Amino acid sequence: VQLQASGGGLVQAGGSLRVSCAASGRSYVMGWFRQAPGKDREFVAAISWSGGSTYYADSVKGRFTISRDNAKNTVYLQMNSLKPEDTAVYYCAGGSLRYMGEARYTPDEYDYWGQGTLVTVSS
Repeated sequence: VQLQASGGGLVQAGGSLRVSCAASGRSYVMGWFRQAPGKDREFVAAISWSGGSTYYADSVKGRFTISRDNAKNTVYLQMNSLKPEDTAVYYCAGGSLRYMGEARYTPDEYDYWGQGTLVTVSS
């Protein structure tokens, strides 16, 4: 399965942006991670295959929303009230297992990765 992320860009603090990730095939659990310069890749959000369960890092809870359209094999991350500290390369990831449990928070547990899309939030 190949993942293609898109939608990154430059936005002012307080603004909104939506990034998308299109998959070439089925991927069950889908996640978004981000990596800022000089920092480790960190978990942002994940969503179950049905879309009925979503999970967020505390730093984005209430501001970001993950969703998916299985008919289009696409997952989205709507980012509102953006802050300069949200600046990073955002990566989408997919899992081959229907259920990942706590592994959903760990980058190494995902099987497929997109190329990343840069989000820059100016102050």
